[in-house]
Amino acid sequence: MLRIITQQADVIAELQRICDRTHDEQVLHKEATVREVLQAVKRQGDKAVLHYTDEFDNQILKAEELRVTGSELDAAYQQVSKELLEAIRLASRQIEAFHRQRVPKSWVHFGDDDIVLGKRYTPIDRAGLYVPGGRAAYPSTVLMNAIPAKVAGVPRIVIATPPGAQKAISPAVLVAAQEVGVQEIYRVGGAQAIAALAYGTETIPKVDVIVGPGNIYVTLAKKLVYGTVGIDALAGPSEVLIIGDEGANPVHVASDMLAQAEHDPMAAAILLTTDPGLAKNVQLAVERQLVDHPRRIDTEKALAHYGLIVLVESLEAAAELANEFAPEHLELEVKDPWAVLPNIRHAGAIFLGYSTPEAIGDYLAGPSHTLPTSGAARYASALGVETFLKHSSIIQYSQTALNKVAGAIDALATAEGLPSHADSVRRRVQQDE
Repeated sequence: MLRIITQQADVIAELQRICDRTHDEQVLHKEATVREVLQAVKRQGDKAVLHYTDEFDNQILKAEELRVTGSELDAAYQQVSKELLEAIRLASRQIEAFHRQRVPKSWVHFGDDDIVLGKRYTPIDRAGLYVPGGRAAYPSTVLMNAIPAKVAGVPRIVIATPPGAQKAISPAVLVAAQEVGVQEIYRVGGAQAIAALAYGTETIPKVDVIVGPGNIYVTLAKKLVYGTVGIDALAGPSEVLIIGDEGANPVHVASDMLAQAEHDPMAAAILLTTDPGLAKNVQLAVERQLVDHPRRIDTEKALAHYGLIVLVESLEAAAELANEFAPEHLELEVKDPWAVLPNIRHAGAIFLGYSTPEAIGDYLAGPSHTLPTSGAARYASALGVETFLKHSSIIQYSQTALNKVAGAIDALATAEGLPSHADSVRRRVQQDE
């Protein structure tokens, strides 16, 4: 049964334990495996990708089968329902509309003495999107990652996703990709997919940035290739923290907690509430909703290890605990969420009010559902257009402006023991004289 705790010391310890749930000794062993995969793919290209796809995914592929064919892309439209296609298109419109509001503008400022300063934003050349697959299908991940890249103006976007039975890729994933203009899709997953995108192979192109969630092997691979390529974040298991008051519906709160727990046995679902009645009723509602749940075993494991209900004295205390945890998803299921919002400093995405379940953000509200986890919301942000942009500084000085600051540059360069820095300015000033 989902635990209810009330002691402050226990609460802080439990929240820290849950936050640290991906930091265990097994990770070191997995990291060694990932390093081996990365080096093999870097040296052997397609040959290593095919070897590890056979070893880890039990899929025997030929190099020419890595890329999804045009006929497969066409056939995918015949395999999805009209309702799903319409949902994909609705979500696409919503997500694109949101991200178009977030495109930063290049700018220049013309100052005194003909000094020009500015910032210029340009997209990366190639983006690699990792879409989890195999036993499940995530067309929403395609939309949430590809659309910001498209809005940013990335000219080449490729997708890597692990194949399922008979080497197949989910038709929903293929349709979602095509709906947002991506047709370059490779059937490869795991650490070998990240390696291929980072280093390039005979078939799979090297990219500049890799984004998208995956299992622990994918996450470790992204961590290890960072620097060779950019990455969005190191995504851990999903998590939700809900702050609820006496007005929250326990059935709805239970559903939202289960919506996270069903992702993965390591997913976290936490409720902080001021109302003992809500705590008990949510506990009971979770038990009822677990009966005949299609993913009951994994969901129960998640709740047993990383599920929690906490009784707090006030909404302010709940907000402070939420800040300590810095959740991926934060739901404010309270009467006046806007009054609580100023107290929230750290969260990947914040859902306000009784009628805003986290699932709305997973699929079509607009903001990306690729969010910082495991406390990373203290310093990191959601994936967005900015993930696929870089900015360059623009600087122009006139001779008059250079003459005015030459002495200061000379003093600084001399203090740092860099005489040629000083000379590069001094000679220009002397020439002008």
